[in-house]
Order: sequence, then structure tokens, then C-alpha cells
Amino acid sequence: MTPLLASAGVLGIVVGLAARDTIANFFGSIALYFDGTYKVGDYIVLESGERGRVEDISIRSTVIRTRDDIFVTVPNSVLNTATIVNESTPRWDRRVCIEVGVAYGTDMDLVEETLLAIAADEDLVESHPNPRVRFRRFGDSSLEVELLCWIDAPVLRGRATHHLNRAVYDRFREVGIEIPFPQREVSVSLADDAIASSLTRPAADGPRTDGHATDAGD
Repeated sequence: MTPLLASAGVLGIVVGLAARDTIANFFGSIALYFDGTYKVGDYIVLESGERGRVEDISIRSTVIRTRDDIFVTVPNSVLNTATIVNESTPRWDRRVCIEVGVAYGTDMDLVEETLLAIAADEDLVESHPNPRVRFRRFGDSSLEVELLCWIDAPVLRGRATHHLNRAVYDRFREVGIEIPFPQREVSVSLADDAIASSLTRPAADGPRTDGHATDAGD
């Protein structure tokens, strides 16, 4: 009986090690279910940056369809210990932030009126909550402002951002609002006049000490 019991013990250890991941995924799926982390149809963002719609939740894994129509299968044990952003709760509406910089000296009232008009003309932007403009900071090369507005679903974020960015660029050109690009001024000061003269003085004629000729063909 001793060899049989020893064999059974070794077999149990082997089976336990082989089924470790399966057991972890099983209990991970139970934890995700009772926590209500997400459900089929929700739009989530993983720690790796991948985002998409939850297509299926099984005992072992969760399947996510990305914006590129690619199915990503993630083990439930990984999701149970990861930080997951569920953009479908507590409501489907999501805020879009359009950041833009304007030149110093620009009329900020004109900037705010123009951005609010752009949001009002965009069909993907909801009228409630109302779009708003915030003056965030004094940047190195520009005054940094943000257009904050709401869209109907998180899946529309990319399309709405594209439309709003295009509209901001076109409308700013029409009304004469400058969007500056970063600029740097570099100044060089020479402390010693001798250094400055040595940089501008032509090399003196005479023999060279490195063994090379000093004629024009050198």
C-alpha cells in the first residue's frame, strides 16, 4: 500500500499544479461576477491600454472586441487582480476633453465663444450637460484651454474627438485665433574676448606639428 499511496500523492501534486491556472480562473470569474466589475456589452479599458466591448464571459476567460475588430481573450485570474476601467457605468454618457493652446494676447472671450459654437454645431455632442470651456494654465508658448463636452457613448469618443479637433483648427483659422507651436530662443555668450577672436581669426601660416602639409591641397 505504501507505493500506491506515494504514487497517489505524487499524482495529486501533479494534477494540482496542472490545474492551478484553471482553478485561479474559475475563482476569478466568480469574484468578477459577484463584484459586478463588468458585464457583456460594457466598454472597458485594461491596464495594458487595450479598450473594447465585452463580448463573452466564461468560467476561464473574458473576450473583448477592440476598436480594430480584434478579439482579445484575457484570463479571469488576470482581470481579477488588475485595474479595469468600466466606461459603461454608472452611465453611458462620457465626457470628451479637447485641449488647445492659443497665443498670448488672444481675446479669451472670442476663444470661449468659438469653442462653444463648435460644440453646439457637432451632432455627436449632447446639449446636456452643457459644453463648457476652461482656462487651465499659462503654458510656455501658449495659453492652454480645454473644451469639455459630453457624448452619448464611450465608443464614440474617437470619432467625436476627430470631428472637434478638425472643427477647432478650421474655425480658429477663420476667426484669426493663432495656435502657436513651441519655440525656443538660444543665446550664446563668450566670456573671454580672446576666445571669440580665436574662433573668427584664420589659421596662421607656418609648419604644422602633426606631420601633415600646410598647403592648399591639405
